[in-house]
Amino acid sequence: MEIATKRLAYLCDTIPPLLTAIDEESFSIKINPGKWSKKEIIGHLIDSAANNHQRFVRAQFEDKPAIVYDQNKWNTFNFYQQISSQQIISFWTIYNRQLIELIRHIPKANLQLECRVGEKLLALDFLITDYVEHLEHHLKQVVIY
Repeated sequence: MEIATKRLAYLCDTIPPLLTAIDEESFSIKINPGKWSKKEIIGHLIDSAANNHQRFVRAQFEDKPAIVYDQNKWNTFNFYQQISSQQIISFWTIYNRQLIELIRHIPKANLQLECRVGEKLLALDFLITDYVEHLEHHLKQVVIY
């Protein structure tokens, strides 16, 4: 988990200034009506943080909790497109810094506890690593770092 937290900390340190450098218009533009804007992609990453936060916590005290979400509806009804870029960037950053602290405190034995995601049972250690990889994938769509 040390590698995952270091990668996440690196993203929290390097990505916000790159996002802030993107002007509001460019951050909000939708190249295709069926695709997310850069702003909505960061919003999606906030939604991912919120749902993974529940997985990281609840898997430690519930027996294989089922936690899934409709990413498009979450994005739509969080109204990211209408919220200022700075608010979204700040929220993404602080939420991920909180997740870093949470992950650092998970007892090693708990990392093998499982959470149901769709039809799959996945261990916390996998979910944490997958979460960071998911962030990196989407951040590459928004900025080259």
